[in-house]
Amino acid sequence: MVDGFLRRTVVVLGFVALVAAAATGVWRYGYFQALDQLARQGRADLALASDRLTGQLQRYRELAVLVAGHPQARAALTGADAGDIDALLLDIADKAAAEDIRLTDVTGVTLGRARPDADSIPTAPLVRRAAHGALGWGNGRTDEGDRVFAYAAPVFDARSQVLGAVVVTANLAGIELDWVGSNPAVFFTNAADQVFITNRSEIVFWERPEDAPGLVPADGPALPFDSYMVGKHEVWQMGWGPYLPQNALHLVRPLPVIGMTGEALVDVSPARRLATLQAAAVAGLCLAFGALLFLATERRRTLAEANAQLEARVAERTAALLASNTELRREAEVREAAQTALKQAQADLVRAGKLSALGQMSAGLAHELNQPLMAIQTFAENAVAFLDRDKPARAGENLNRISDMARRMGRIIKNLRAFARQESEPAARVDLVEVLQSAVELTTPRIRREDVTLEFSPPSTPVWVSGGEVRLGQVFVNLISNAVDAMAGCDERALRITLDGPVVTVEDTGPGIAAPEQIFDPFYSTKEVGTSEGMGLGLSISYGIVQSFGGDIRGRNTAQGAQFVVALTPWAQEAAA
Repeated sequence: MVDGFLRRTVVVLGFVALVAAAATGVWRYGYFQALDQLARQGRADLALASDRLTGQLQRYRELAVLVAGHPQARAALTGADAGDIDALLLDIADKAAAEDIRLTDVTGVTLGRARPDADSIPTAPLVRRAAHGALGWGNGRTDEGDRVFAYAAPVFDARSQVLGAVVVTANLAGIELDWVGSNPAVFFTNAADQVFITNRSEIVFWERPEDAPGLVPADGPALPFDSYMVGKHEVWQMGWGPYLPQNALHLVRPLPVIGMTGEALVDVSPARRLATLQAAAVAGLCLAFGALLFLATERRRTLAEANAQLEARVAERTAALLASNTELRREAEVREAAQTALKQAQADLVRAGKLSALGQMSAGLAHELNQPLMAIQTFAENAVAFLDRDKPARAGENLNRISDMARRMGRIIKNLRAFARQESEPAARVDLVEVLQSAVELTTPRIRREDVTLEFSPPSTPVWVSGGEVRLGQVFVNLISNAVDAMAGCDERALRITLDGPVVTVEDTGPGIAAPEQIFDPFYSTKEVGTSEGMGLGLSISYGIVQSFGGDIRGRNTAQGAQFVVALTPWAQEAAA
C-alpha cells in the first residue's frame, strides 16, 4: 500500500511539474507577443505625439517667415518710415498666441519688439544663423523658469541680401497644456539630454545620466530605477510616483526637425496580465484534465478496495454499535447522577456561604442586640421609679422607648432569620431598596467596628426587580463584607452604595482587584492561606445567583479602589411601565 501511495505521488508531482513548465512557456511566449503589440501601439502613440508637437511648433516657424516678408519689417530695417513697428508685432503676437516677436538687425540689435518686458532666451545664435540666410531655431529656459522655443527667419531686401531677422518665441507650457496627463507617458529631450516637454509635469528638467539609461532629477537624490532587456525590448523599472508606471516599455523616436528626441514609457502591466491569463488558462485546462483522469483511476481503485472490505466492516460496525448503545446508557445514568449531585453541591455551597457570613456577623449582631437589651432594662427600671413617684407621663415615655428598642431588635432578628433561611423558590417580584437596607443593617456592626464610613442614600420609592429576596441579600452582604475586608489597614476607609434603577454599584477605597478577570472563579481569593475569612467561593456564588435571575455582575478597578456593579432585570410590569 505504501509503494502504491509513493507511485501515485510521483506521478502527480511529475504531472504538476510538466504543467508548470508548459504554463511558463505559454506565459513567456504570450508576454513577448504582448510586448510586440504594445511596442507597435506605443510607437504609433509616440509618432502621433511627435507629429502633434512638430505641427504646433511649425505654426511659429511659418509665422516667423511670414513676418520676415512683411513690408513694414523690411522698411524698419532699411531706415524708411515703418510706422509703429512695436504695435504691428504686438498685434501679430496676440493673434498667433506667440510669447514674443522681435525684429533685429544682422548684429542682433533689437529694432522692434511685441512685448518689451517679456523674458526670453539668448537669441544671438539664432540671429547669426539667420544672417547667413538660413532659418535659425532653438529652445531654452528663461530667467523666470519658463520653457520657450524660438525661430529666427531672415529678412531679405530686393537684392536677396539679409537685412536682419524676425525672432518668434513660443511658450511650451501653453503648447503641452492640452495633452498633459494623457497616455502613454511621453517626453521630449533636448540636445543636453534634459526633459524639456512632457505630459508628466513631475519629470520636467530631469536629465539623463552620462552613458546610462533612465533619468535623474536636476536637483535632489536619484529615485529608484533599473532597466533590463526582454528580447529586443528595453524595459524600465521605476519608482517615480503614482502617475508613471512601475514597469514600462521604453521607446525612442528622433526629431531632428526640432532638435529633440521623443521618448515614451508604455506600461507593461497589461502585457503581463494577458500573459498570466493565457498561462493560467492552459494550466487550468491541463490540471482539470489530469484531475479527471486521476479521479477516475482513484475511483476505480477505491471501489475495488471497498468491495473487498465492505462485509468485514459491516460486522465490525454492528458490534461497535451494540457496544456504543450500552456505553451510552451507562453514561446517561452517570450524567443524571452527576447532575443531581451538582445541584446538591451548589445548594450546599450557598448554605455554606450563608453560614460563613453569619459567623462573621455573629459578634456584631450580639453587640447590636446587647445594647437594646441593656437599654430596655434601664428604661424599665426608670419607668417603675417614675410610677412610684406618681409620674405616669415620664413612665409612658420610657415604655415607648422600650417598644422602639423591641422593634429594632425584632427587625435585626427578622433580617438575620431571612438571611439564614433556605430559599429555593423561582424568581419573583422583589423590592431592591428593601433588600439593600436589610443587607446594610446586617453588616452595620462590622462596618462600625472596622471604622468604615458608609455612604448610602436609598430612594424613597421601591425598585421592583426579578429575583429572590434571600439570595439577593446574600449577594449584597457578600459584596459589602468583601469591601470592608479589602479596606483593612487602609488610611481612608469609605464605602459607597448607589442605586440607579435596577443597577447597584458598590465602591470602596481599598487597594483594588489584583486580577479582575479571575475574581468570579471558584476558590480564587486574595486573602492569606489558612485564614478563616473564606474559601474564595463568595463571589463565585454571588455570580451564579445574579446570573440565575437574568442579571449581570462585573468587577473592575477605579482610581479610588474596587467597584462592583450588579445589574438586575426589572420586573416585567415595571419594565413595561
